[in-house]
Amino acid sequence: MTDGYGAIVRGDTAVKSIALVFTGDEYGDGGEVIRQKLERHDTRASFFLTGHFYRNPEFAPLVKQLVEEGHYMGAHSDEHLLYCDWARRDSLLVSQKQFSQDLQMNYQRMAGFGIAKADAPYFLPPYEWYNQRIAAWTKQEGLQLVNFTPGTRSTADYTWPEMGNRYVSSEEVYQSIMKYEQQDPHGLNGFILLVHIGTDPRRTDKFYNRLNELLTALKGKGYTFVTIDELL
Repeated sequence: MTDGYGAIVRGDTAVKSIALVFTGDEYGDGGEVIRQKLERHDTRASFFLTGHFYRNPEFAPLVKQLVEEGHYMGAHSDEHLLYCDWARRDSLLVSQKQFSQDLQMNYQRMAGFGIAKADAPYFLPPYEWYNQRIAAWTKQEGLQLVNFTPGTRSTADYTWPEMGNRYVSSEEVYQSIMKYEQQDPHGLNGFILLVHIGTDPRRTDKFYNRLNELLTALKGKGYTFVTIDELL
């Protein structure tokens, strides 16, 4: 399923598979917890990380382990650029040259961990915010733009209490996923479920601490977890 801006946002709704996707830029505090829970469930996930994340020496051991354990390792831009205006989505904030150079640098950072561009053909844009021009530029780079499947609050797991009404607790995130699964005629079939590998310290209620509970519940409902390239 492709959205109106050119990104694939869902796989085959006839197949009971989910792609669990983690994005990361400056924070990686949940990395080891996530890695261990995935290992416990013998589950492979997809990690879309910025060049900033890949080049952070603090995160290098984690990235190496994720690569060794067979997870999909993807690009999320080098410097986590905002491509489009929040209020006017058709208004670009970067040139094609800036977009291309930044993306190429992200893949250069990945190459340092033995991740070839050919093995990471799906690109998840920073802030999950883009337009048709970005999708077209992505194709010109030989890549396919992807984004999360809308409908749950999973992407709000980065919020913290001081945000006021924008704050979403981990319980609310969890319940939104389970509620969607019950209400959508296709459940979570073909779903691209996005959460963050780390969050601001001001958020103490970390959703990644509920990953084991989530995997157990959804596997109990008959879902299998696959990498993004397997889903699509």
